[in-house]
Amino acid sequence: MPNEQPVQNFKNHARVFPPYHYVLLPLVFFNFVWAILSLMRSPSAETGRGVLVAVCLVLIALFARTFALRVQDRVIRLEMRLRLRGILPPDLQPAIAQLTHRQLVALRFASDTELPELIREVVAGKLATQKDIKMRIKDWQSDWLRA
Repeated sequence: MPNEQPVQNFKNHARVFPPYHYVLLPLVFFNFVWAILSLMRSPSAETGRGVLVAVCLVLIALFARTFALRVQDRVIRLEMRLRLRGILPPDLQPAIAQLTHRQLVALRFASDTELPELIREVVAGKLATQKDIKMRIKDWQSDWLRA
C-alpha cells in the first residue's frame, strides 16, 4: 500500500512537526519554568546560571524555527515571482512587484488557472489577509515540503 498524503486544503495546511511542537518545545519551556522555580527556592549563582541556560535554550528553539520559516518564505517569494512571470497576462505583470511576501506565500497554494483572478482581487484590495487569499482558493495545490 503506497504512502499517500491526504488532500491538503485550508483546514489542514498548517505544518506541525510533532518532534518539535510536541516534544522539544514543551521540554524547553518545562526546563525554563523549573529553572525559575529553582532560583526562587534557593537563589544562588548556580541557579541563576541555570536560568540563563534555560533562557538560551528557549531562544535557540524559537530562533531555529523562525529562521527556517524566514528562509522558506524567501524561497517561496522567489518561486512565486518566477511562476507568475510565466503565467500572468501582460496587463498583470506589473502587479508582481506590488505583491507582499505574505500575499505571495498565501498565493502559492492556488492553481495556475485561478492565480490571475486572485491577483486582480488582491491588487484591488478585495483580499486583505493571507487567510482571505487562502479561503478564496478553489483548486488547492498541496505543499507538503515546507518546514
